[in-house]
Amino acid sequence: MLAKLFQKSILSPRHHDAERRSVTSADLDPRVVLHYGIPSTASILAVDPIQGLLAVGTLDGRIKVIGGDNIECLLISPKQLPFKNLEVCRLKCTVNLWVLYIEALYRTVITEMFCICFSETAYHHLLHNLAKVWDLECRHLASNLQWESNITAFSVIYGTQYMYVGDEHGSLFVLKYDHQEGKLLHQPYHIPANAVAGNGFVARMLIAYENGLLIVWDAFQDSVVCVRGYKDLQVKNKTVVNSPNDMRHELSNDTSENIPMEKDISSLCWASANGSILAVGYVDGDIILWNLSTDIFTKDQPGNLPDNAVKLQLSSGSRRLPVIMLYWSEDRSHDDCGGHLFIYGGEAIGSDEVLTILSLDWSSGIENLKCVGRLDLTLNGSFADMILLPKSGVPGSSGSTSLFVLTNPGQLHVYDDACLSALMSEHEKRSHVPAVQYPVVMPTVEPYMTVGKLSLVHGDGKLARAFSETASALKLRVGQTLAMGSRKWPLTGGLPCKLSFAADNGLERMYIAGYQDGSVQIWDATYPALSLVFAFKSEVKGIEVAGVGASVSALDFCSLNLSLAIGNECGLTHLYQLLGSSDDTNLHFVTETEHEVHNLHQENEPQCTALFSLLNSPVRHLQFSISGARLVVGFECGQVTVLDTNSLSVLFHTSCIAGSSSPLISLAVKTFSDSPYLINSPKDSELKSSNDTGNGIILFLTKDAHIVVIDGTTGSMISSQLTHPEESTAISMYIFGNTSISKVSGEKNTLNSPRNSEAKSEPAKPLEVEPHSPIRARYSEQSLMGLLVLLCCEDALYLYSLKSVIQGDNVSIQKVNLVKPCRWTTTFKKDEKESGLVLLYQSGDIEIRSLPELEVVGEYTLMSIIRWNFKANMDKAISSSDRGQIILVDIFLAF
Repeated sequence: MLAKLFQKSILSPRHHDAERRSVTSADLDPRVVLHYGIPSTASILAVDPIQGLLAVGTLDGRIKVIGGDNIECLLISPKQLPFKNLEVCRLKCTVNLWVLYIEALYRTVITEMFCICFSETAYHHLLHNLAKVWDLECRHLASNLQWESNITAFSVIYGTQYMYVGDEHGSLFVLKYDHQEGKLLHQPYHIPANAVAGNGFVARMLIAYENGLLIVWDAFQDSVVCVRGYKDLQVKNKTVVNSPNDMRHELSNDTSENIPMEKDISSLCWASANGSILAVGYVDGDIILWNLSTDIFTKDQPGNLPDNAVKLQLSSGSRRLPVIMLYWSEDRSHDDCGGHLFIYGGEAIGSDEVLTILSLDWSSGIENLKCVGRLDLTLNGSFADMILLPKSGVPGSSGSTSLFVLTNPGQLHVYDDACLSALMSEHEKRSHVPAVQYPVVMPTVEPYMTVGKLSLVHGDGKLARAFSETASALKLRVGQTLAMGSRKWPLTGGLPCKLSFAADNGLERMYIAGYQDGSVQIWDATYPALSLVFAFKSEVKGIEVAGVGASVSALDFCSLNLSLAIGNECGLTHLYQLLGSSDDTNLHFVTETEHEVHNLHQENEPQCTALFSLLNSPVRHLQFSISGARLVVGFECGQVTVLDTNSLSVLFHTSCIAGSSSPLISLAVKTFSDSPYLINSPKDSELKSSNDTGNGIILFLTKDAHIVVIDGTTGSMISSQLTHPEESTAISMYIFGNTSISKVSGEKNTLNSPRNSEAKSEPAKPLEVEPHSPIRARYSEQSLMGLLVLLCCEDALYLYSLKSVIQGDNVSIQKVNLVKPCRWTTTFKKDEKESGLVLLYQSGDIEIRSLPELEVVGEYTLMSIIRWNFKANMDKAISSSDRGQIILVDIFLAF
């Protein structure tokens, strides 16, 4: 499961005032721009059959809309309240279709014979007596209306602006959604007949009360034309017995002497297209098919019609579950006298939870109803909801349909009509039916995702443009392969669109995922609908290396030369070229003592150019530097190796930190040109010659907050020290600048979180470098000036000058005490300068601070943004870009 957050700061116009580079609260607007997966709190379904969209409502006020081609959308209500009902309303007419629905006051569906299809869609639902309208095209909450009484029923007249609302007092109301004003309006009870009917058909509404009373209202006559109740049942008590152990479907002619006057309704649906047969489920487990065709115009004689109903029972037991849900799918071959009845409930208490499908036929009259087939679907999880999607695009129409079944937690399965019909006709009873599972766009559990990385692709050069063209061709090929290799997903709606901050430059950002089985998948994340570009295993054909298929533990990507580095738990580092050539067939296998070159033929996937096996310790960090000419590899044991990606060789290897057994958790690399100025951006470094590697330093951080500085050219250690005496757990480390150190140190030396806590101020100690030190000789005073090192620990933030860290001075310029344990951090840029720090706490709180001041400018929570709680190890599956985009993956359950 995947969500993507976006900070508004990158959309802000450039400030001409150089002193206003820090992020402010006005720059921030955290929100979800991309979401994949079914939420674990999913509870209710609705379909748009014309466009082929599925809406999934949750218990915490979210609506997930799913279409085709990986198109998904998430709507989040301001309040975390469960949905009572969820339906689709269309507002502009393009096509006229004949449809029949039902309206009930307990669980409603609506009756109407006119459907209007149009391009703009709004989702209507009732949320704790609060009616809301979502505009799907604009993805915003268009209107809401608070209801005074308890709402018990709600339904939209499909294709119109009208909807019915029933309450606990038995009253029926009419609402109209004014699309121009964006408001829900109370209406007089009367609805114009021309608004609900067409082509001369009679429009009728069925009202069903909880106590079993059924009323048919005619919109043209503006009056009741039929009243029915359980006391009017004329059935001779013919009960269709359909026990799992008894497949004879016998009709019993037993007559009960004790027929109750009232019987509570729990569900209902039309069982015919012309409105003649109504299926009603009751709380005692009974299902009754009412024949309304013969007495629809004889309301004055409700009790004189024989055999006007048939009772069905799924179990012969005396204690049965309520019939929670009913759906009907007509069989064209039966001329509106048969079809499939989908049932949840009605089984004996204590029996296995199943979804039952009955194949019914009453071509010889309802009194001669036959059950010609039964299928019990074993559910994968507890039942939440189900719905039918007609392939014709018309709800309630005859023809093939797809059955969507939602189970907990957040599992969605689809059963094809052809598959179900074939199984219904088989002589042997089968309960396990192959279903089309919800197509997980990006797998997170099978296989298990261990690491992910969001990477930007700089599209200025010819190499990037060539890669974008190659990726487009690969996406098309992968899509065709997936379509041919699996059963078709029935949803087809939605149109792909770019993210609001994306330019028209082809492939702009990628999401790279590594898995426990050693595989890697690369996705085009330029659009909200992710597209798979590459999927490959890390094994190399023709070479056997121990641990080559181990779990992926680290990733890094260099967009300047399209190199991908992959590290695993067995200490192996793979180097891939995403845009390879058929002439590049050599693979370099490098160990501590050997350097072998193998000639291999690699096609249709990224080409592995080198495999490094240097240490038997998990790779924890990978970072390209100097335009991809260097790769820094950090191992869990605390050792660091620097690789030359041009010669595919080892430049140097550091020894373990003396006296420390703490694992390495973070790396930071700063490269200097031969001039005394720092290379500040990839564009600057791209202008340098590939042979001009410049000078640089590497800082690596261990979990016990030990910072080691080494020379990036020779590997010589420059300094090594604990940054502060207190016991603390380090999380991350960043180098940024250029900033006036005197300005930062002159403000506050120690701050407490939150921002209103009392702060202490102390002057920073002056830092001196000996005139003849190696540092002075290699790095000019100007290149180090204004560079800062930010150390993030679970309980505090520490800000140092890079100059002091190199010298080995552990006195911080600024310290911020955190009142809650911090689990993850990242920085982002504004106007190409690091200006903001994001902190994610164990509590799920999100804090955004300005850089370098470390002042709080925004406070949010995971729950308020995406309805998540923080889980253990969630920080391992979070990645970000320097533009304020954050991807979070719940690798344990749907969220």
